[in-house]
Order: sequence, then C-alpha cells, then structure tokens
Amino acid sequence: MADIKNYRIGVDYKLYTIGEDGKRVLEEETTREVPFRYLSGFAMTLDKFEEQTVGLNVGDTFDFIVEKDEAYGDYHADRILDLDKEMFTIDGKFDSQHIKVGAIVPLNNEDGAHFFGHVLEITDTTVKMDLNHPLAGKTLNFVGSIVEKLEASPQEIQAMMAHLAGEGGCGNCGGCHGGDCHSCDGGCGGCN
Repeated sequence: MADIKNYRIGVDYKLYTIGEDGKRVLEEETTREVPFRYLSGFAMTLDKFEEQTVGLNVGDTFDFIVEKDEAYGDYHADRILDLDKEMFTIDGKFDSQHIKVGAIVPLNNEDGAHFFGHVLEITDTTVKMDLNHPLAGKTLNFVGSIVEKLEASPQEIQAMMAHLAGEGGCGNCGGCHGGDCHSCDGGCGGCN
C-alpha cells in the first residue's frame, strides 16, 4: 500500500451560489496572485472541494457543484440569537469598531468551541447574531483552476498537526471565503 501524500494546493476560483431559479450569483473570487491554499488530508476545506481538486495538476480547470447537504447544510432560523450587548464590551465600552451590522465576528462558547457570527442588528441592549454559516442552505458552484501543487514539506505537515492540536500552527491563514471560511467551517483558509 502506497503512502498517502499531503499536498499544498493553490486554487484560483470563483464561488457561485445557485438559486432555485437556476441563476448563479458570484459570492467570492480568488486570484492567481492570491489563491486559496490548503493542505490536503487535513479537512481544511469542504470534503467535496478537496475530492474534486486534489487529483488535479497545475493548469487543470474545474467546474463542479456542491449540494447544500455536502456544503453547509440547511439554514436554521433558531440559530439567530439576541445576545446581551455587554458581551461585546472592552474596558466597559461597547466594541463598535468590530461589532457593527454586517460584520462577521469570531465567537466561542463556554466549551471553547470557535465559530463565527453575522451581526444583523444592534439595539440599546442586544446584538442580533446569525450563527448560521453565510452559505447555509445554498448550493455551491466552484469554477477555477489549479495554480500550485506541491508535496507538503515535513515542516508544513508538522505545523498543521500542531495547529489542529490547538498549539498555534501555520501562522499564515489564507483568509476567509464566502464571508466566512469555507475551508473548515470557521477555521482559517489554509497555510500560505
């Protein structure tokens, strides 16, 4: 049995959502100069995304659909919460620099689990937060090409394993996609 290789893959793509009417809406776009990068074999991205791209080589193109059940699941209305505005204070003052309508903010619960929330409304006492993934309930269409594919170095693999163990890690998050991180449901977009 051959060893499974881990690759650092750079992808230039456009992400569309497909409405019930069949129309596509561009949600995000990377560039050849600043591609989305991930290490294969570490669940850094949607399973279907990795399945469709890991076997390709530099220069290969792709165009595939990811149904909502293989992406971010259904949209749940009960994941919209009114949170006490005091939760977002720093030194006794509301953090209006980061907590504003439309912002995607990192949160964590009592158990230390990390996730993102979308600020919908701010009142005198509450912050209405949508905890659904921004792409929940949507069918996705990825169109693009592979711009980089290298066997991951032992250092990259070691850094990723440390990162997954909560010890920091790569230090170079590749960024968020779709208003959140499509790569790992709330984690970073990958190592650059």
